[in-house]
Amino acid sequence: MTEQQPITTAPQADVPPMPEAPPVVAVEPPPVVVEPPVKKDRRVLRAVLRWTTAVVVLAAVGSSTAYGIARMERTDVPGLATEADGRWTYPEITKPPLPSGSPAPFAEANPASVHYADLRALLLPAPKGAKADKALPGRDGWLAKKDFLSAYGSKEDRDDLGQVLTDHGLRHVAARGWTAQDGTRTWIYLLQFDSGQVADVLQQDHLTSYDSPNNALRGAAEVHTDEEFPSEAVVMNVRHYSYTESKPYGDEQVRQAYLVSGDVVGLVVQSRKGGAAAVPFQQTVILQSQLLD
Repeated sequence: MTEQQPITTAPQADVPPMPEAPPVVAVEPPPVVVEPPVKKDRRVLRAVLRWTTAVVVLAAVGSSTAYGIARMERTDVPGLATEADGRWTYPEITKPPLPSGSPAPFAEANPASVHYADLRALLLPAPKGAKADKALPGRDGWLAKKDFLSAYGSKEDRDDLGQVLTDHGLRHVAARGWTAQDGTRTWIYLLQFDSGQVADVLQQDHLTSYDSPNNALRGAAEVHTDEEFPSEAVVMNVRHYSYTESKPYGDEQVRQAYLVSGDVVGLVVQSRKGGAAAVPFQQTVILQSQLLD
């Protein structure tokens, strides 16, 4: 270790004595004023809490609904409890292939929302045990416009609607029909136009109104919105407008639904003596919608 050198100090000159410091006077700090906490309006807090809870619940319901619809099987109908509730047994349902190089109807590359698949292949097949209607689908699988119009009751409606279809450039009508084991008769019609915009105008201006369709089908002069149709039965790219005949409806009850999906307008009709059951009608509409999606 290095030896520390002694610290030397220089000699100090005489320094005059310091004056005495004045006496220290203690000064008390000003009192601290503590403001009382501001009371928030409990009504505002309750409102915020209610809205927050509502948003969380709606988000959860929306997610579960979307998941349920995405996982819907061919025998499922939203809102129904079991498979023994009157629904029909349909064969396995698959969408037909698209022509090579053609986009799906709702792809970004298809702004007109055209269904390039064969329209006849987009018809829902008949359920197990049903007897096919030999009058449908018509020659070569295409139904003549006049045969489609025969589904409507009055000559005036047939003439007016026939002219509307011509004015909107109707391209094809595909159709299928059957009679189920319980006696329910079903008809499905698919009408194709040049674009989704044309089909939208046709539906909005000529086919449906607030509570009823604009043209009455045979045997169904008085029909109104079907309140039994489950609101959660939504297929993403298909709008449906369902109607039912209210009592008294005579010997048969008629249920019907218009579908709009891109360039296709569909019509599903079911009738049965004594009353057409709601479940198979809902099931048929949903499955046909899925094929058009």
